[in-house]
Amino acid sequence: MSCQRVLHEPENRDCPMRSGPATSSQTNDENVGIPGIDRERLAHANINPATGLATDYLNHFNEAIMLLEMLTAMPECVEDFLAWHPKTYCEHFAASSFKERDLAMHSYEVADPAARRQLDELADTMNGILTATRDALQLSLSPRAAGTLAAQAAAWLKPMVARAGAVINGTFMPAPIEVAGPAPQATVDALFEP
Repeated sequence: MSCQRVLHEPENRDCPMRSGPATSSQTNDENVGIPGIDRERLAHANINPATGLATDYLNHFNEAIMLLEMLTAMPECVEDFLAWHPKTYCEHFAASSFKERDLAMHSYEVADPAARRQLDELADTMNGILTATRDALQLSLSPRAAGTLAAQAAAWLKPMVARAGAVINGTFMPAPIEVAGPAPQATVDALFEP
């Protein structure tokens, strides 16, 4: 399904095009760009002209990280974090007030497949961590346990957001996604051990 369709059907969760295997690699060469879209228009819209991707999508994850970090000092903020929901790239822009959201979604559709695949994989991993954390926080953990879980999740997410920013800005990082420390489920299990 195309991103344009999501703009008119915001309840649809099957938004992003998933690309097949990567067929090209990105460079910062002035000749590389998104076919049919003026590089200056993309740059003016804060969309990387080489990759066709916008860092505005990362605000979705940075907001969740900020809420997680607040939880360690203010456990009453848990409701704000529980209201957070995962979004794909296109869902984020379809629901945003980003001035050039149509351009952002169109350029995503025609973006370099390798960059799009890497960004989608990172986003899926971040969404998974955040969803698991949100699910665990609904279990009425003690403030100490909730704070520990929130701090660990934020620590896992920050390098992933940085990697996603590198992908958006044209630096492909083919290394597999690794989470520092124990896996999310192991951390949740450890919170319940006596």
